[in-house]
Amino acid sequence: DPCRNFHCKRGKVCHVDEQQQPRCICQDPAACPSTKDYEHVCGTDNKTYEGLCQLFGTKCQLDGTKMGRQLHLDYMGSCKFIPHCTDYEVDQFPLRMRDWLKNILMQYYQRDVDTSGFLTEKQRNKVKKIYENEKRLSDGDHPVELLLYDFEKNYHMYVYPVHWQFYQLDQHPVDRLLSHSELAPLRASLVPMEHCITRFFQECDGDQDKRVSLKEWCHCFGIKR
Repeated sequence: DPCRNFHCKRGKVCHVDEQQQPRCICQDPAACPSTKDYEHVCGTDNKTYEGLCQLFGTKCQLDGTKMGRQLHLDYMGSCKFIPHCTDYEVDQFPLRMRDWLKNILMQYYQRDVDTSGFLTEKQRNKVKKIYENEKRLSDGDHPVELLLYDFEKNYHMYVYPVHWQFYQLDQHPVDRLLSHSELAPLRASLVPMEHCITRFFQECDGDQDKRVSLKEWCHCFGIKR
């Protein structure tokens, strides 16, 4: 099979031409496998697609057009009304995000007790110090005042989770800068729950170069160094 091990980018599939040569053609959105409701995604055209296959197949077919250039994954889930993010809400966002990142690491650490592989040994050692700290704020939905108080009192517990998330996202390429495409997976999964995340990422890019540096990232989360 000439298509075996022949890679096509998202939105395209391998097709063997008359000369038996493999080439990439646009995925037919109608031929995408059926999906569950929870696999639906919302495009930047505010249209719900049954899945990523249908979204990127449609984008490929619109290649070269203004519509195609503007179509991207907006967020996971069916399209819905996303309220405007107020100045007050965007100021409070880092408090919830820091707490969420810390708790994600706590969950990974607990899972590693039974099934290793979520964290490296170096990461486990760092997270262990936070996990075993008696002053650690337990997982849950806490008022903003408590989150702020805990950050000021237990600042050191929040430094590593913020750094960890940056390096988890900084992959394509690893250059200590987060591009739009590197931020997209985190943003797309959180928009339905945290409507301020888009504005937060935009404002993190202090010099407006469309890249978020480690220094800008830490500044956004209130990490001093």
